[in-house]
Amino acid sequence: MTDVKKTLMSGMRPTGELHLGNYLGALENWVKLQNEYNCFFSIVDWHALTTAYKEVEQLDMRIFDMACDWLAAGLDPKQCAIFRQSDIKEIAELHLLFSMIIPLSWLERVPTYKDQLQQLKEKEINTYGFLGYPLLQACDILVCQGEVIPVGEDQVPHIELTREIGRRFNHLYNSEVFKDPIAKLTENKVLPGLDNRKMSKSYQNYIRLTASPDEIMQKVRSMVTDPERIRKDDPGNPEVCSVYAYHKIFNTDQAQEVATACKAGTIGCMQCKKILAEKLTLLIQPIYEKKQELVANPDYVKDVLNDGAKKTRAIALQSLEKVRELMGVR
Repeated sequence: MTDVKKTLMSGMRPTGELHLGNYLGALENWVKLQNEYNCFFSIVDWHALTTAYKEVEQLDMRIFDMACDWLAAGLDPKQCAIFRQSDIKEIAELHLLFSMIIPLSWLERVPTYKDQLQQLKEKEINTYGFLGYPLLQACDILVCQGEVIPVGEDQVPHIELTREIGRRFNHLYNSEVFKDPIAKLTENKVLPGLDNRKMSKSYQNYIRLTASPDEIMQKVRSMVTDPERIRKDDPGNPEVCSVYAYHKIFNTDQAQEVATACKAGTIGCMQCKKILAEKLTLLIQPIYEKKQELVANPDYVKDVLNDGAKKTRAIALQSLEKVRELMGVR
């Protein structure tokens, strides 16, 4: 008798091109997890609108581009469902029905709510949709009966809220429709920007997940090194160098050797960068080449999204029909 795989659910907002930080923070882990769980991966375009509702001209292209990146990085549509969130209308209906029973205070106390209002104060996001996005996130999870949710520590309160929402519904209607999802913490690999600031799309201080070999070399050459190191044979401090931070993650076999040589002044910054660029190219070039194939075959990518939506809707409809029945609506 074989064990039934648990259901895992996660997603990303299509707000721009993916970079190595996204790969380390989520995608690398997803590729491994698809072998262990029954996986649903959502390109959450409704979530993107909560902070970028004025920036919709490129949304379709960003969704297509994200699907290509996911597939190029190793997600296998034969092992997981990859879909566009807005193709699952049951999520929107569940969000509406849940909004009738969830106290407003539950949403206002979510830690990221006030933080993001402050961080994104230049945007007009003091909206109903932005306040309610943790509820929409809960619907993403609960509608497909998600049990395991891979997240970083900052997202744990959202999973706790999802559990509370499912439990409240079950209690109010004396049912067992929804399971208790658990957070599966993703290993925290801190990747700074190329300039040693926080990695940010607004700073353009990142390397794209599907960068070409020439682009990788160009980006690595621009990386900030020890500002106190003037000449090639000056002893350096690798701990203040963004290049060494990348060596520790992407070149673990040689990282200590590179650090020792840097401290001794026996390796120059350009040589150190060249070694890193070669390592990053080994990782990224297969993804880059696969991405080019996918971009040239958009019908295949669309079929993947349609098939993923069909698989997800089959489960979502079952969940929603139970909710409708219990809440007395059609």
